[in-house]
Amino acid sequence: MRPPDSARIGYVVKRYPRYSETFIVNEILAHEAAGTDVTIFALRPPVDTHFQELLARVRAPVHYLLDSGKAADFWRAIDAAQATLPGTGDALAAAAGEEATTVYQAIRLAQAIRAHHLDHLHAHFATSAASVARLAARFACVPWSFTAHAKDIFHESVVPADLARKLADADAVITVSDYNQAFLQAEYGAAATGVHRLYNGLDLGRFLFHESSDRPPNIVAVGRLVEKKGFDVLVDACARLKANGVRFTCTVIGSGDQEEGLRAQIQHLGVGDVVLLEGPRPQAEVIDAVAEAAVFAAPCVVGRDGNRDGLPTVLLEAMALGTPCVSTDVTGIPEILRDGETGLTVPQHDAPALAKGLARLLADAPLRARLAANARLVIEAEFDIHRNAARQRALFAACAHADNRPPFQPTLEVTA
Repeated sequence: MRPPDSARIGYVVKRYPRYSETFIVNEILAHEAAGTDVTIFALRPPVDTHFQELLARVRAPVHYLLDSGKAADFWRAIDAAQATLPGTGDALAAAAGEEATTVYQAIRLAQAIRAHHLDHLHAHFATSAASVARLAARFACVPWSFTAHAKDIFHESVVPADLARKLADADAVITVSDYNQAFLQAEYGAAATGVHRLYNGLDLGRFLFHESSDRPPNIVAVGRLVEKKGFDVLVDACARLKANGVRFTCTVIGSGDQEEGLRAQIQHLGVGDVVLLEGPRPQAEVIDAVAEAAVFAAPCVVGRDGNRDGLPTVLLEAMALGTPCVSTDVTGIPEILRDGETGLTVPQHDAPALAKGLARLLADAPLRARLAANARLVIEAEFDIHRNAARQRALFAACAHADNRPPFQPTLEVTA
């Protein structure tokens, strides 16, 4: 096995690229900066219409594990696996209950693992990407791991038996907050004993601290326009601020399936002159908008389907930039946004409390400056992507040393 910083890592994701998943791109770039060879495998092509310019810096090749949907291709893949992959029998036994597409994509991924001589497989999200990675690692006899975020833990669609199987089978499991770690260990017992908490990181060289006390009274919010972001609560809070004579504007950056409803709410409440839905923007523009705002709002909620944010990356970015934040007590947010110390927290779904918190920050420049300075210290201590990626590589290396699979033996190369 090569040293951890020169290992070859396969990243498995559902779609690549995705506009909202900059945390994965940040992680890959940090590994590449350390000399790690990364190859990206996506189960499906992208569907987003906007992409972050950060993607241009990624050197890793991208392979799409597309399924033809033909039964003949599936059985040909099984035959090829039995001829070239040492873990076929074990993997097929472990595939009970999986979709045929998952097995087919796992075989293609395993063949690519062998062709590219990969040392470790890591999946993001404990859903389809982890399902494919789990089987592919067995086919190819390499260690594997995955990062569990939020929807893949809490959404009503999560099948507990399936998640428990992945937790038990993985050589390592990472999650992004202490809250998530405690939940998994409480719900899944022994299968989750070894779950590691590793925060998503930021490239702090791209998120420079700016003094916040003299900024104009603009509130900014960034995220997909979906239920768990709580932007309907923010619009309601803005209506209360306007009614109370507070001078402000509020800019919401992002797109999503709630856009039409939010526009109707803005019109109904008569706040179209102070609340603007700007749609998606390139990350450089988002950084500028957040860095120039007096307050950042992240009114996250637990959705009716159980979906919620784990620890929003954009909240971390705002804290790094020196923009004081108001958010809620959802999942891991209070771990970093400590009320009155590094920001303000309010109960979820509570528009009056959110309005009060926003008004307090807009009116108190010294408070904004103090909270912002404290928040930056937390980000520097816990969220440096290069430091956190190094910890992740050390975890990957530990998987290799602990793994009892036979050593890698090159076979005929099969291109994915």
